[in-house]
Amino acid sequence: MEKAKVAASQPVSVELDEGREYWWCACGRSQTQPFCDGSHQGTGINPLGFKADKSGEAWLCMCKQTKTPPYCDGSHASLEE
Repeated sequence: MEKAKVAASQPVSVELDEGREYWWCACGRSQTQPFCDGSHQGTGINPLGFKADKSGEAWLCMCKQTKTPPYCDGSHASLEE
């Protein structure tokens, strides 16, 4: 299995709709970050499907190191430059 790529060093703000299913990119290769576009094929890393528990702004992880995927937990702060 390949290692996830850091898509960005900061989280991204997105608007989610309550009850809607989303697919968060876990591999870091998607061109439609933070959501999956199928670029994970062959990496052994699968996207994370999740349903939004409420509508509104959410901060999704872009460094792919979060312990609370798909949401940012501040892990990007410990990335080496």
